[in-house]
Amino acid sequence: MYEIYVAARFEAAHRLTGDFGPASRTHGHTYSLEVILRGQALKDDGTLFDIGELKGAVDGLASSLHYRDLDEVPGLAGTNTTAETVASFCWEQLASHLQDRGLGSLTVRIWENPQAYAAREDALA
Repeated sequence: MYEIYVAARFEAAHRLTGDFGPASRTHGHTYSLEVILRGQALKDDGTLFDIGELKGAVDGLASSLHYRDLDEVPGLAGTNTTAETVASFCWEQLASHLQDRGLGSLTVRIWENPQAYAAREDALA
């Protein structure tokens, strides 16, 4: 199994719905977005996937969330914007461009702080 990894950061606000104490009020995070692509085979050029293309997609996604209220972002609005929900949203955004490209799985981690993250990992095929 091969894998490649890229990361980006973005600043965003949100508020949680439910019994989350102070996190039920609007607050912000410096989010870290980590993306891992895995696959069984390399292409003829010796790569699993063009890391520059992946970095561009991840940077573009992070840029679209930067200085936003996540509760107002299309696709997140109307959800409880937990780290798990944000990870799943980012997974969906990236996976739509990675399907049917010979890759095995995509993992997206969303770090709300250096000690806590949520992730989604699923097959791409």
